[in-house]
Amino acid sequence: MKYYILPFGCQMNRSDSERVRTVLNGMGYVESDDENDPEVTIRGIIACSVRQKAIDRVYGRIRNWNAVKSERSTLTFISGCVLPADREKFLKMFDLVFPIDQLPELPDMILHYGVPTPGAFEVPRVETGMVSSDQPPEVGQAIIPFEIGAPALGKPGREEARKRIESFWKVKPSYTSPVEAYVPIQNGCDKFCTFCAVPYTRGREVSRPSAEILAEVRFLVNNGCKSVMLLGQNVNSYGLDKKGEELSFPELMRAVGEIGRETEIEFRTYFTSPHPRDITRNLLEVMSEYEVLANWIHLPLQSGDDKVLLKMNRNHSMDRYRSVVNDIRRILPEAALFTDIIVGFSGESEEQFKHTADVMREFKYDMAYIARYSPRPGAASARWDDDVSREEKERRFRKLSTILLEITTPLNRRRVGTVERVLVTGEDRKVGFLSGYTEGRIPVRLAAEGVGIGDFVEVEIISARPLSIEGRVC
Repeated sequence: MKYYILPFGCQMNRSDSERVRTVLNGMGYVESDDENDPEVTIRGIIACSVRQKAIDRVYGRIRNWNAVKSERSTLTFISGCVLPADREKFLKMFDLVFPIDQLPELPDMILHYGVPTPGAFEVPRVETGMVSSDQPPEVGQAIIPFEIGAPALGKPGREEARKRIESFWKVKPSYTSPVEAYVPIQNGCDKFCTFCAVPYTRGREVSRPSAEILAEVRFLVNNGCKSVMLLGQNVNSYGLDKKGEELSFPELMRAVGEIGRETEIEFRTYFTSPHPRDITRNLLEVMSEYEVLANWIHLPLQSGDDKVLLKMNRNHSMDRYRSVVNDIRRILPEAALFTDIIVGFSGESEEQFKHTADVMREFKYDMAYIARYSPRPGAASARWDDDVSREEKERRFRKLSTILLEITTPLNRRRVGTVERVLVTGEDRKVGFLSGYTEGRIPVRLAAEGVGIGDFVEVEIISARPLSIEGRVC
């Protein structure tokens, strides 16, 4: 019997799906990469409610999945970031709907549902203790630490939520890559940006115990992982919910840097996403001290206009954002700078949009992820008029996309003739070539001869495109 998991959205959802795999593997199921495989009896989605487009894709998938139920026994479930308004609709379409922090209960949910299971008589369990740095996380064991019958759709208090998510983190991930890994350090958000659904889908901020984070990083590095991405909705507010009890984010980064020094193993550490309000010079100075802390910062802009930022409840001005960028350029002069931008937010005027375009040119981002605004039920901005037309949002999206290419094309052309250290991560779409990325996460294509996936190699850059480069191994 097989299962199929489809994660939508951000890296956090992909990380969550690795723990879903562990639970289903522990029940005796085998993963399939084909949702239409006739042996697939469980199909699940790790959803993203950040934008309507992602939710629309969920509706399309579940219609297709439900269409085969008359032909064979199958079970469907959805978890991840699901807003209450979407959840009520999904209850009528999916067999199981549950918050991701109740993943450890999934085996019991499946057994109680009554579908045939490979391990229907005994659900495997593991201890819930902390993963030690010497004991690798075991793959293929489920974990049931919760009392069955807990309200799956209730709204737990902060302490109950903390207990649930910390038990969820103890489900050991079934990593999908031997080279790159996601390591969650935090869940939820306390910022309440008016456009954002995260506080309503994942709850308030909860920091994962630093000892567990560092143990997982150490395990990954000792077992050949070359790139670690620390994940959280606001990573640089890590530890603020446990003041005096837990490390701060700069201290956590320093501890990761010390793992690099102790092991003398080459790897890169990234983190996403930070909030401009919480980025400190101390953090940047720590990053400058350690080779394994990569010269790369993803710093969401969202808008380049102060009035729009105020309406978004971002709690910082453009002067503050500009100060952070100046600190990055001074302390980490080689760092690549990525960002997120929303166009067409409620009430955004043409002049305010132009301010964002001007800021893009000013900061010369190495990459920008640009999104058309869509109201999310439950978020504060959903109560306001979505008064920028779809056509105007599209025009603004295309305008910023054009500016991005105007910025990145000369930046990448300057790399031609230089030598970059590249981590090879997989096969390229072009036959005979591999793909990887620089320390600044610029995609690179290179010939496969004499190079293996997971290798760090010196690459001479021979050509450039607006968003990627190509090279040959030196």
